[in-house]
Amino acid sequence: MHADHPPSIDVTALAAVLDGTTAGVAVFDTELRYLYVNPSLVRRNGLPPAAHIGRRPSEVLPDIDAREDLMRAVLADGRAREVTSSGRLPAESGTARVYWHGAYHRLEADGRVLGVVGIVLEVMADDEQRRFAQAQRHLSLLDSANTRIGTTLDMDTTCAELADLVVPGLADIAAVEVFPPDVAPPVRPAPPDVVRLRRAAMSAVRGLSGGVTRFGVAGDYIDYQEEAAVSRCLATNQPVVEDLTDTERLRRSAPHPDRAAAYRELGLHSSVAVPISVRGAPIGVLGLLRAGGSPVFSDDDVVVARELAGRAAVHLDHARRFTHEHTIALELQRSLLSEPRPPHPHIEVATRYLPADRSVLVGGDWFDVIPLPDGRHLKAMGDVMGHGVEAAVAMSHYRSLLRLLADEELPPHRILEQLDRMVERSGIDRAATCLLTVVNADGGLCEVASAGHLPPVFLDPGPAGTRICDVPAAPPLGTGFGGYRSTVMECGPGTVLFMYTDGLVERRGEDIDASVARLGALTLPDNGDLETFLDRVLERFGPGAEDDIAVMASRTRDEPDDPAPEP
Repeated sequence: MHADHPPSIDVTALAAVLDGTTAGVAVFDTELRYLYVNPSLVRRNGLPPAAHIGRRPSEVLPDIDAREDLMRAVLADGRAREVTSSGRLPAESGTARVYWHGAYHRLEADGRVLGVVGIVLEVMADDEQRRFAQAQRHLSLLDSANTRIGTTLDMDTTCAELADLVVPGLADIAAVEVFPPDVAPPVRPAPPDVVRLRRAAMSAVRGLSGGVTRFGVAGDYIDYQEEAAVSRCLATNQPVVEDLTDTERLRRSAPHPDRAAAYRELGLHSSVAVPISVRGAPIGVLGLLRAGGSPVFSDDDVVVARELAGRAAVHLDHARRFTHEHTIALELQRSLLSEPRPPHPHIEVATRYLPADRSVLVGGDWFDVIPLPDGRHLKAMGDVMGHGVEAAVAMSHYRSLLRLLADEELPPHRILEQLDRMVERSGIDRAATCLLTVVNADGGLCEVASAGHLPPVFLDPGPAGTRICDVPAAPPLGTGFGGYRSTVMECGPGTVLFMYTDGLVERRGEDIDASVARLGALTLPDNGDLETFLDRVLERFGPGAEDDIAVMASRTRDEPDDPAPEP
């Protein structure tokens, strides 16, 4: 029961005197490390002597009020002190608190300070003291909820934050379960008269954490019969408290007979199910369990649990709404920003879309490649002002109108004029920049027109190098000003046409002309692969972007692919 110690402290003699006393006794060195613990204290703490020796009380028993400050004061001035403390011991369940009275004296020899001896006796707190301690814990929980719940817009994270908050302050075990459609589709239809929930989070005190895994883990689907406490809680939207020492009530609360046996084995004796409701309708339930020496749930406990569930519900509702919009945005992005199909077999196209804000997966940037008669094709790059679903909807209108106008075989500046008028008449309230190029069938020439968009870049094969097209300035679409003009550019076979949105080059504090000029240093990889080219462009220019980035690289090969021979 002891380790190396100063020779002036005879721990063997101490053990001979103190091993048999019913009071808990510990001897500490001047650094407040345990030198000796008697059997009574070992039993009370629930830890072997070896777990104490050489460590400080705060390290051995982190959930108790060890009052090391008081012990240091005793070391400093030699005046004995007494104090009443409380906390949770490893041998006890999570919410069970013990109270003890301790006396601390300084040990000296030949005028030299050797350490501190502590003598503790467990005491019973009176009802008023217990109620005061409980009120303090409740207030602490409610205060912590303001900063610990709802730190993200992810539903599972919010559920985990709620479960972790209430353990061990309010329960020994906590589970947060929600209706599956709010977080994921159900894996199978629920049987009749069964409530199916998805367990989003679970937490337990250290002594029970291993045993509760048999009840299921986060992500599992849990079925509750109609008479179960959880089902009744959701049906009435009111808390349901159960005494699990009653065999019949335990049978109803446990989904399966084997669960009832597990409840008994873990010593679970009381539970409370609290609805998590949004605008009067439950979206899930907070389940709390207590075991061992923890007291049964009081009315005050239930009030606090309901308040915490209500606060979590607000954040879960925000997360649910965000998830719903996020799903819509993602599907919209997939449908509108699907990679364009090459209009002809001898045309290569590569595209990328990179949102500046990873929490908003869709914005107003778009690109398109539209086949035209006589082997020509139209390439478009656009940027609707704003982000989110509204910008994506406006982008969809622009893209649809552009495809409609492309069938009229107009030059690019005339397409922009028509598009500008149609947007004004359609009531789209978001302006957009747009860059159009019409490439001839042989890829020798292309016509370029811009509506407030940044100029394209041409990367010619061989030593010719990189050209930034000088496109006449014109206002964005949706302004009604018009004034668009086309410019003819050489775009022979093998020349790469690179189009982009302003998020690629625009940087705060830098002139836009200087930003675009940096694109003059673009080069193709040695193998000429367009996908690799775009990866390198984003690696170089993407970091630091404050807006979405859309890029498209395309070229006409020297000759169309030969048709496959007839079998």
